[in-house]
Amino acid sequence: MGEAGGNGRDGSEGGGAGPLPRLELDQLLDELQVRIDAARGTQNRIHSLLEAVLSVGRELDLPHVLRRIVESAVVLVDAEYGALGVVEGDRLTEFLTVGVSEDEVAAIGHLPSGHGILGELIRHPEPLRLTEIADHAESYGFPAHHPPMHTFLGVPIRVRDEVFGNLYLTQKRGGETFDAEDETVLNTLAVAAGVAIENARLYQAARDRQRWVEANTDIIAALLSGAGEMDVLERIVRHARSIVGADLAAVGLPADDGTDLRVMIAVGTDADTHRGLVLPREGSFMGAAMMAGEPITTAEVQKDPRVAAGPPRFGGLGPTVAVPMVTDEGVRGAVLLSRAEQAAPFSEAETTPLQTFAGQAALALQLAERRRAAEQLTVLEERDRIARDLHDLAIQRLFATGMTLQSTLRFVDHPEANERLLRAVDDLDETIKIIRSTIFGLRVADGERRPQGLRARAAAGVEEAAQNLGFTPVLHMEGLLDTDVPPATADDAVAVLTEALSNTARHARASAADVTLVASDGLLTVTVTDNGRGIPEGAPRSGLDNLAARAERLGGRFEAAAAPQGGSRLTWCVPLAG
Repeated sequence: MGEAGGNGRDGSEGGGAGPLPRLELDQLLDELQVRIDAARGTQNRIHSLLEAVLSVGRELDLPHVLRRIVESAVVLVDAEYGALGVVEGDRLTEFLTVGVSEDEVAAIGHLPSGHGILGELIRHPEPLRLTEIADHAESYGFPAHHPPMHTFLGVPIRVRDEVFGNLYLTQKRGGETFDAEDETVLNTLAVAAGVAIENARLYQAARDRQRWVEANTDIIAALLSGAGEMDVLERIVRHARSIVGADLAAVGLPADDGTDLRVMIAVGTDADTHRGLVLPREGSFMGAAMMAGEPITTAEVQKDPRVAAGPPRFGGLGPTVAVPMVTDEGVRGAVLLSRAEQAAPFSEAETTPLQTFAGQAALALQLAERRRAAEQLTVLEERDRIARDLHDLAIQRLFATGMTLQSTLRFVDHPEANERLLRAVDDLDETIKIIRSTIFGLRVADGERRPQGLRARAAAGVEEAAQNLGFTPVLHMEGLLDTDVPPATADDAVAVLTEALSNTARHARASAADVTLVASDGLLTVTVTDNGRGIPEGAPRSGLDNLAARAERLGGRFEAAAAPQGGSRLTWCVPLAG
C-alpha cells in the first residue's frame, strides 16, 4: 500500500505526463459541443438561405416575387415583423408587410410613404442596424395602433444599378438584436431578390407586349370591318384598362365648340359619374394632356391641381395617367386610366405603349370621319339623282296627267263625276307640292350654306348626332315640312330634335333610334324613339322640362313614355298655325 501510494505521489510530482483533470476535460467537451452546434446552425442557415433563394427565383409574377422575398427574409433572420417597400423617386409607392394582421393595418391607416427611419434607407441606400429605433435621430415615432418595435435591420434591394426597394425587419425574436451575420444573410437574399425581380419584370414586359399585340390586332380588325367609332373606342379603353390593371378608363373628345371636351366613354369604378360630363380643357386632367400633347401622370388625382373643374368624381382613386390621342392632323381627344388609392403609380414602361394605343383611338376617329364623309357624299349624289328624276320624270308626268284630267272636264256632264275629277286634279297639285318640297330638301348640300328647310335641317341634325351616338338614327319625314311649317316652329322643332338625341347619347345607352317628323292635319309632330334603358326614376328632368316648355309656348303638348319594345319615346306635337 505504501509503495503504491509512493509511486502515485512520485508520478504526480514528476512533470504532468498523466491524464488531464476531469474539470478541464469537461470544459473542452462543452466548447467542442458549442462549436459543433454553431457549425450545425450555420449549415442549417445556409440551407435555409439557399432554399429561400431558390424559392424566390422560381416565381415569375412580380407581386408573388415580392411577397415571397419578404416572407423569406422574416424566416431567415428570425424577425417578428417584416416589410418590403418599393421605391419610386424619394417615396414608397408599395409597402408589403408580414406579421401585421389586416385589422392592425386598417387601424394604423395609411401605409408609410417614406419618412423617418424608412426614409433614411431611401436617402442612404446602405444596410442599417439599430438596437433601438427610437434612439435614431430620424425616428419620428409610430402612429396610433402601431405594434411596438425596437430592434431594426434594413437593406436595399438593387436591380442592376437601380434601387428597386428596401427590406425592413424589426423585433428579432427572443429579445435579441440583429447581428452582422443577420445583415450578411439579408444582403445575400437582397442580391438574389434583385435578380428575381429583374426576371419577373422581363417576363411581365414580354407578357404585356403580347397582350398589346393581341389588342392591336382586335382593334385593327374592328376598324377594317367598318365598326362604329364608339364601338372601337370602347374596345380600346377596355383593352387598356385590362392590360395596365386600371380601375377606371375613360375617353374624352372635343365638344361642339372645341374649347370643352365631353367624356364619351367610361368603364369601371363610378363610370356613370364620368360618362357624359362636359369639362373645360383647362381644369380637367384629360384636357391638360390634350394641351400638353404628351402623357401626364399623377400619384394622387384627387389632390392634383390640374383637376379643378367639374363635380367631385375621383373618390377612391389615386394614380392616374392621361394620354392624348394624336394624329398628323392634331390632338383629337384623350384616354384616361386611374387606379385605386395606394396602388402603384403608372410607370414609363406602361405609358409608352399607351401612347401607341391612344394613337389608334385617334385613327379610329379619323377613319370614322372619312367614312362618314364618303357616305355623305354618296348620299348627296343619290339625293341629287333622285331630285333630278323626280323633277324630270315624276313631276312632269303628274303635271301632264293633271292637264289631261282638266281638259277632260268639258266632256263630263255628270255632276258627281265632274266633282271627283276636280278633286283628283287638286290631289295631283298637292302631290306636286310635296314632291317639290322633297326636291328642295334633297338638293340642299351640307357645308354649302345653312339649310333653310326643315327637312334639310332635320337631316343635318341627325347626321351630327350620329357622331355622339356611335350610330346613325333612322329618319322618317312626311308632309309639307318646308312649306307649311313656320320658321319659328321649325327652329323649335330642330332644337327639340337635337336635345332629344343628345339625351339619348348621354343617358340611354341605346344602339338604335328612330326619328319621325310629320306635318299633317294642321299639326307638326316630332317623335324620337330609342331601344335604350328608358328614363330611370329620379333622373334629372331639366332637358325634358325644356322640351315641354317649348311645346306649351306654341300651344302644343309633350310626352315622355316607355317605348313598346323597350327604351323610351319622346313625342312633341304643336299646331302649325296659332
